[in-house]
Amino acid sequence: MQTAVRVTALMDQSRRPDDNGQPSSPTDNINLGPSANPNAKPTDFDFLKIIGKGSFGKVLLAKRKSDGRFYAVKVLQKKSILKKKEQNHIMAERNVLLKNVKHPFLVGLHYSFQTKEKLYFVLDYVNGGELFFHLQRERCFREPRARFYAAEMASAVGYLHSLNIIYRDLKPENILLDCQGHIVLTDFGLCKEGMEPEETTSTFCGTPEYLAPEVLRKQPYDRTVDWWCLGAVLYEMLFGLVSF
Repeated sequence: MQTAVRVTALMDQSRRPDDNGQPSSPTDNINLGPSANPNAKPTDFDFLKIIGKGSFGKVLLAKRKSDGRFYAVKVLQKKSILKKKEQNHIMAERNVLLKNVKHPFLVGLHYSFQTKEKLYFVLDYVNGGELFFHLQRERCFREPRARFYAAEMASAVGYLHSLNIIYRDLKPENILLDCQGHIVLTDFGLCKEGMEPEETTSTFCGTPEYLAPEVLRKQPYDRTVDWWCLGAVLYEMLFGLVSF
């Protein structure tokens, strides 16, 4: 799983104990907003294995000790985020995650917390593996299966668009399957909020094989680039090859 995390971090002026119980400086704390759970801590979980890695940290399968429930916990290094000035992107991802709890095909954020050195995002654990893994194993899908997945992707992308969010990184590595065989989109690090239907942006980002022509040409683009990505993924599901 590729974990391209980006999000908006505001510095909290409160002082809170760090991992060792010592008061942390004001700049150590990041305002996690409505997702914050000030009572949560890493020792609430048994961390079982790494299920994904990214630029700023990793995603771990974790079992919460209080109720035995399993979660995917994204652990981010504050030092790396601040060094690369990615605070805004990290909180943007959190904002998108908070809006996903009501959609069945988007991974949801339960809550977040922090220590002196790390940020923790407690996410749904989706246990069916990446679509990328299944495609590699089976090479391609029959048309009814590809159509089923494409319809669920379209529902998820359409929901994000209804919130004026562009996803911008639809690819098999960011599409998980749950235990019932439904797709779940994850990794919202490249999302852009506040994109009205007629609005455009020009940030060059995404994965080369799935980029729309206007992005590659570094021209202004709108939310329709997500539909290009969906077409590229559909082609790959049917033929086992990227389209370009």
